[in-house]
Amino acid sequence: MKALALAWHNVLRNRRRSVVTILIATLGTASMLVAGGFTLYTYDSLREGAARDFGHLTVSHPEFFRRDEEMPLQYGMDGHVALKQRLEAHAHVKRVLPRVNLSGLVSNGEKSMIFMGSGADIAGEAAMRGQFLTLVSGSMPGAGARVPEVLLGVDLARGLSAAPGSVLTLLATTSAGAMNGVDVRVTGTVTTGWHDVDQRLVYLGIDTAQYLLATDKVSTLAVFLDATDATPAVLAELASADPAHGYKPWWEQAFYYQSVRALYNRIFGLLGIVIALLVFFSVSNTLAMAVVERTREIGTLRALGALPGELVAGFVREGALIGLLGSALGMLLAGAVSLSLRHAGLEMPAPPGRTVGYPLYVHADPWLYAACTAAIVALCACAAWLASRKAARLPIVQALAHT
Repeated sequence: MKALALAWHNVLRNRRRSVVTILIATLGTASMLVAGGFTLYTYDSLREGAARDFGHLTVSHPEFFRRDEEMPLQYGMDGHVALKQRLEAHAHVKRVLPRVNLSGLVSNGEKSMIFMGSGADIAGEAAMRGQFLTLVSGSMPGAGARVPEVLLGVDLARGLSAAPGSVLTLLATTSAGAMNGVDVRVTGTVTTGWHDVDQRLVYLGIDTAQYLLATDKVSTLAVFLDATDATPAVLAELASADPAHGYKPWWEQAFYYQSVRALYNRIFGLLGIVIALLVFFSVSNTLAMAVVERTREIGTLRALGALPGELVAGFVREGALIGLLGSALGMLLAGAVSLSLRHAGLEMPAPPGRTVGYPLYVHADPWLYAACTAAIVALCACAAWLASRKAARLPIVQALAHT
């Protein structure tokens, strides 16, 4: 405690210089925490979006992800109802949704466009995907309609001049290679936030999709869990118990998530290095000036029997104390920014490929705060060691004669 009290009094010897140095450490810490918190929020948003889009796990025919299908549902799944029930019995499984992937032409009688369809339990998909599948106009398809009901992507509906109530025709190749068609009624338009997807998207019921493809198979089962973090453990358990099917986690399908994460790691990693270097050299400069001013004091202490290591340790404690104060103030500043953004309602512009932006939030992660605090304190201590080690080893006579 005496050593820390002495370090505190030495920090206060030149208060103006110490305050400036602490403020530099404060801004450095706050900048790293805000940038890191924004990165973590972006990662969490992309991860949750990918998990909601694909499902935490995708169950399929073993060859579904290995080979291209020559005919629709060539590698589809038979007996999916029993498998669905077995999967839903797992403690961590929240819901299992069958999906039928199909493509073809959609026509309003005057104009035809290519569509990428998804036969699904539409109400279940809307519940699981939440904000990542937004109803723009109209309503969700109901049950018992005489004409099959569908949802269109907003851009596809715009291209076909379709609105809720419009009747369209879907044409597709069956699993046997023949052509088949069905008339459908549009009940609403939706957006996924992805322009390329919204240009081709058609959501239709499982029965309608299977009728159009003349099959009773499904493409995949999307398994939604109660927590995204449980995915690796559940994947290992289910895959080992069911070798007859393929199990693919969301991260192996979310190429956009992987690309953005790799890009942000480089951008914010470089930003963190730059901030750390600025803090390091600023603290080094300040402590170097303090060492020069106290060279005669160092010589006096050496003459009284103090060892060079003891003197260096004293300066290191001063540097660490400056770093600790700066990081504490930086955490308060970053926390205030994080809370303010939660209530400010600010949004980031839409990233490349998307049509909607996302809220500007900053996560206050305890591990991030601890890591940044440790880094700033270590940088300041290292700067103090670098600035003081040469002066502490000066010959006593030379240090006493320093002016």
